[in-house]
Amino acid sequence: MRLPRSTLIHRLGKSSAQAAGDSRSPHAAPQRRRRKSSILGIVCLLLLAGAGYKHLHTYLQKPQAILVLGGDIERETFAAEFAQQHPDLEIWVSSGTNPEFAEWNFAEAGIRPDRVHLDYRAVDTVTNFTTLVDDFEAEGITSLYLITSDYHMRRAQVIGEIVLGSRGISYRAIAVPSEREPESIDKSVRDAARSVLWLTTGRTGLELLPYLNQAHAKRLK
Repeated sequence: MRLPRSTLIHRLGKSSAQAAGDSRSPHAAPQRRRRKSSILGIVCLLLLAGAGYKHLHTYLQKPQAILVLGGDIERETFAAEFAQQHPDLEIWVSSGTNPEFAEWNFAEAGIRPDRVHLDYRAVDTVTNFTTLVDDFEAEGITSLYLITSDYHMRRAQVIGEIVLGSRGISYRAIAVPSEREPESIDKSVRDAARSVLWLTTGRTGLELLPYLNQAHAKRLK
C-alpha cells in the first residue's frame, strides 16, 4: 500500500528534525569535546615523543667539535678549560677576542694551536652560526658543544635549532655562569625570524636591525 505523498514528506521532515535534535542533544556536546580532547592528546603525545627522540638522539651522538660564541672574554677562558677535558675536539671561536689574546689564552691552557680555529666573519649572534655552518658541514661535523653565557643561551639555542638544524647538526648547550639577567624573549623571536629568512633567502636581515630595534624601543615607551 502506497502512502500519500504528503505523508511521506511529513515523515521525512520529522526524521530530519529528530536527527538535528539528536546532534544538539545534551549527549552530543560531551562526545564532541571528548573527540577533540582525544585528538589533542594524540598530537601532544606525538610532539612529546618527537622532542624526546630528538633529545635522546642529541645525547647519543658524540660531539665532534666545540663552538664558542664571542662576546664575553669569560666564554673563551671557560672554553679553554673545557677543551682540556676534551682533548680530541677542535675548537671554533666565532668573533671572539683579538687573535693575540685568544692564542695566548688557549696556549696557557695547554691547547695545541692546530686545535683552535679563530673566525672573525660574524658580527652578531645570527652570523655566529651562519658563517660557520657550511664549514662544519664540509668537515663532516654532525654534533658539537655550544658554549656561550647563560644569559645568552636561550637566543643561541633558538638560532642553533634553525641554522645548525638545517644541516642536520645537533648540539649540546654548555652555559657559562654569569650574574646577568637573561635576555628578553623579543631578541630570541627577532633572531628566529632572521634565521628563517637566512634559510629561505641566504640573507640574515642584518640591514633591518636598526629598524627592528627602533620599533622595539617605541613599544617599550
